[in-house]
Amino acid sequence: MGLNGCTPAAPETPTIAEPLADLASPGVPPGAALLKNGSQTVLAPGLRPPPLLPFLQTGSPPSPAPPPCGASLCAAPPPAPGPGWSTERVARQYIVPCMRYYGICVKDGFLGPGPGGRVLAEVEQLARGGLLRGGQLVSQRSIPSQSIRGDRIAWVGGGEDHCGAIGALMAHIDQAVMHSAARGGLGRFINGRTKAMVACYPGDGTGYVCHVDNPNGDGRCITCIYYLNKDWDVQQHGGLLQIYPEGHNVVANIEPLFDRLLIFWSDRRNPHEVKPAYATRYAHTLMHTRSHTHGRTKTRPSDPYLIGITFAC
Repeated sequence: MGLNGCTPAAPETPTIAEPLADLASPGVPPGAALLKNGSQTVLAPGLRPPPLLPFLQTGSPPSPAPPPCGASLCAAPPPAPGPGWSTERVARQYIVPCMRYYGICVKDGFLGPGPGGRVLAEVEQLARGGLLRGGQLVSQRSIPSQSIRGDRIAWVGGGEDHCGAIGALMAHIDQAVMHSAARGGLGRFINGRTKAMVACYPGDGTGYVCHVDNPNGDGRCITCIYYLNKDWDVQQHGGLLQIYPEGHNVVANIEPLFDRLLIFWSDRRNPHEVKPAYATRYAHTLMHTRSHTHGRTKTRPSDPYLIGITFAC
């Protein structure tokens, strides 16, 4: 058993059907259903899954040196900018189907090189200013944090001086999540998120052991990680994120490439780890929260890093 239940438990509840909203996506018929076996999600008859692409490798444990990754988890890449392009279209035709089937979605070129570069410059300034501190654990307080995670972090609200680009990134991620959650697209009412966790692995061979972001049902629902590492070579620099999706005999190998957004379920469905990094590795993380009842959340009300937000879903 890994940290915070990193080894997923076997499903304990019977299989039930859950209706899907019309995803307006080729190969996904209106009114199709997902079959849920505990926390495992499988396809109902008639719903064609996105086929496996290089991020997902069958079998576990993974090989020590995974091959280079491709650019998406789903069958087709996200709609390209142009006539008819919108964040809403990307959310409904790409993010939602990936999340519903795999529980993981990757979007490259999320901001573009200019805005992404400005975020990187602000993050580097935070690091140079000594504002990053050793990462702490939400649970397992009897275990020294340094033996589990080697990153240094800062919590950023986006409105601080010299953090305008970070704030703009947060707004773009919020918009993507908002459109994905609209009309029940992600299955829950999302009504809050954390501040941004800006993290730096200093390149001394440290990583983050296998863990679950939300093992205890505290309300955190979706983890969104934006990577800031230009010219990253996973064979030389390490720092690979590996996700072991529950219910799928696959491993997701995610390289922390510049301007890449990774989205995945925060709960026990997605145990994951950061492999040792041998170059400075930056990431920006938001966790969105959900409740079963509109306007309520299970997240600890005293959490200083939680921000209530309202999405017009």
